[in-house]
Amino acid sequence: MIKYSVFYPNIENGNFDHDYYREVHLPLIKSRMGEYCHSYSIDKIQQGASADTPFIAACHIYCQSMEDFQKGMEGNVEDFVADVANFTNIEPVKMIFDVVV
Repeated sequence: MIKYSVFYPNIENGNFDHDYYREVHLPLIKSRMGEYCHSYSIDKIQQGASADTPFIAACHIYCQSMEDFQKGMEGNVEDFVADVANFTNIEPVKMIFDVVV
């Protein structure tokens, strides 16, 4: 299994709409990726966390394989990227992990 993670840094003048991210953006991705997206999770910084915490949000998309991830993203990337402006002005950090446990 692989995990595609997108981290949103805590930057000055950064805006992030957690409600939109949770209710629209990630469901859009899951819907478009269909069976190729095993599941996803969303992380939100805890209220009252230190102001210098490095990230304010993240998502993790789980797929059975890199091939499934690529198939699920095929033909959808432009729409996913176009939707980003609806919830943030933050440039994310993206990583792909092999899930080992």
